[in-house]
Amino acid sequence: MQKKTIRFSHASTDCCFRGRFSDLKKLADLRRSVIITDEHVFRLHPRKFTGWNCIILKSGEKYKAQATADAVIGQLLLMEADRYCTLVGVGGGVVTDLTGYVGSIYLRGVRTGFVPTTLLGMVDAAVGGKNGVNVNDYKNLVGTIRQPAFILYDVDFLATLPEAEWRNGFAEIIKHACIANSRLFRLLESGGPESFRGRELETLIERNALFKAALVKQDEFESGPRKLLNFGHTLGHALEHRFELSHGQAISIGMSCASHISEALTGFRGTGRVVNLLQAYGLPAFASFDPEVLVAALQKDKKRRGRAIDFVLLEKIGKAVIKPVPVKRLVRILKTVVA
Repeated sequence: MQKKTIRFSHASTDCCFRGRFSDLKKLADLRRSVIITDEHVFRLHPRKFTGWNCIILKSGEKYKAQATADAVIGQLLLMEADRYCTLVGVGGGVVTDLTGYVGSIYLRGVRTGFVPTTLLGMVDAAVGGKNGVNVNDYKNLVGTIRQPAFILYDVDFLATLPEAEWRNGFAEIIKHACIANSRLFRLLESGGPESFRGRELETLIERNALFKAALVKQDEFESGPRKLLNFGHTLGHALEHRFELSHGQAISIGMSCASHISEALTGFRGTGRVVNLLQAYGLPAFASFDPEVLVAALQKDKKRRGRAIDFVLLEKIGKAVIKPVPVKRLVRILKTVVA
């Protein structure tokens, strides 16, 4: 296990790369910890949880809701978990988001840590301290920003990862390349998902996790540079719920649309490369939707600013900017994209 400590404004996170699940005992007291996982992860890896106190959730995005958080809090009370306990989220983004959220409000805050079990969780969802739940169709509408004490990386979990979840993770890696790293973009172009196995995969995960952590460290509470991480997410989150897409699929379509919008507003010339890269990694780049209906939903998004929506756009591959886009203009541009 290789530990790298990231110091934020009010806390530090130990990123423990090249680890194994057995290392968790070095990071959290078995007797005073509660693991929160879902039924899917628990079924695939039952022996890993032997001896740990566990709360097992139903799997799926629809359970990332306040009702689930309330149920977890009820179980913690029954377990007599006190303010000296550690909550450990073992799972994908739904589990780590919920664990972080509950950990930030239970007894006004208890220690939390994550063991992400998906590629998307390892490079994105578990990193940065954003925790929350969805409200109806609105993703992450309620939540907190609070850093975990540790993130333990065990790539053995990826051996059981479904192909669709594998692609979901690469959507976020491609996002990082688009907004800030043209060298990473070219590396991804030179191969495909099968190029990253073993040590190459561990290096790719570490590189992307540390990139996001560094950006968050600059702007922990999302008032500036951290907003760049929303590339593809503004439209993507709206698409995710309305079309029952996976997170990676929705964000991929969102990045393709944002690239086309960038052509109109920044003169971006790399849309073809972005679309080709997404498709090379098995991700969709297009969808048929009513722009007016989708934009109406966006007006309840956290990124709305009056009659405009803050959009992350590309000036070139590896350089992103944030611009407020008037709602009416956004609808006009989108109509040309989905036509």
